[in-house]
Order: sequence, then structure tokens, then C-alpha cells
Amino acid sequence: MDLAVRLAGSRHVSRLSTIRTAGITRSVRRYGWKVAKPLALDFDPIARADELWTRRWGGVPSMAAITSIMRAHQILLSRVDAVLKPYGLTFARYEALVLLTFSRTGELSLSKVGERLMVHPTSVTNTVDRLERAGLVARRPNPLDGRGVLAAITERGREVVEEATRELMAMEFGLEEYGPEQCRQVFELLRPLRVAAGDFDESRGAAAEGAAEGRL
Repeated sequence: MDLAVRLAGSRHVSRLSTIRTAGITRSVRRYGWKVAKPLALDFDPIARADELWTRRWGGVPSMAAITSIMRAHQILLSRVDAVLKPYGLTFARYEALVLLTFSRTGELSLSKVGERLMVHPTSVTNTVDRLERAGLVARRPNPLDGRGVLAAITERGREVVEEATRELMAMEFGLEEYGPEQCRQVFELLRPLRVAAGDFDESRGAAAEGAAEGRL
């Protein structure tokens, strides 16, 4: 977003700075949840950046695409976190609770949590630490690994994840502007990027999904 505004010209940079100074980080109530205060610009900074980029270096649709994705990430994270904050959760902690809820036994090794959430082991440890302090998760030794640890969701954790999930589903996870088919299209459009990054191997997809159903 900052790149787009910079490319759009210094006059608009000054205006954006003024808006930020005036309280861009404040939240307002909208559609039943708190969201970041709108920028309320009189132009689309990403479209303007795309136009100026084309003049300077030639048309590169991927620049406008990635800038839009980055801005969308900011917007969606703000919307979702506003719903989860009253529960003492971030989206990362919520995902961890959901993952444990999906497990047949309500517990998983920390390494498995990291693998499924696609995050670094240090991030998993920090997430579980926070959830444990909140009484939503408990640690216990892994009987199959003398040095390993299992994260187990508590009854309070189950209650919180159910309540938070109801609220997130009610506001379509921040994607109310899109219909079901559009959301499926977004998923499919981004899937090749995840495959290329090595998130999963599509050739083993069917077998892996069958095995996952048995494990979770």
C-alpha cells in the first residue's frame, strides 16, 4: 500500500500522512464488527500506481496484483482480529484452536501443529504458550516421543473456539463483499502459488486427504 501511494505522487502522500496523523488506526463500528477507519481517498492508489508504473517501466499486471493482495491482507486481518480480540485471540491462535478441535483426541504434537498451520516451530511455541496462559490449551508429554510435547485443547478452549467461530461465520470471515462462488474462485486462483511454494504435492493430494481424515 505504501508503494502504491508513493508512486501516486507526493501530494497524495502528504494527504495520507495527514489522515494517519488524524487517527487512521482508530476503529469504527461497521456491519457489526470493528474495522480500521477507511482511508477515504478520492482515487484508487493501486490503480494510480499501476498507471504510473506502466509509463515508467511498462505494464506489469503482477505489481498491481500483489499490491492488492497485500492491502487485502491488511483489511481482512484487521476485520478478523477485531472479532477475535475480545476472546484474547489472534487469528494464528484461533487457527491453532480450530486445528486441535479437528483432531480426534483434541491434541497434537507441536511439530504437527506447525506442519498443518505452515509456520515456524518458534511461532508454534509462542502460540501455544499464549493459549496455555489463557487456559485454552494444556501441555502434556507425548507418550510416543519421550522428548516431545502435545498441545491439548481444554474445555474452555472448545467453548471459546465455538463462540468465536459463530461470530466469524456471521461476518463471512471479513469477506461479506464476495459471494460463495467468488470466494471459491479466489481460493482456486491462489492455489497454484501455494503449490509452487511447496505447501503440498497435488499428485499425492487424494491419498493424503484420505490419510488425513483418518488421523484428524
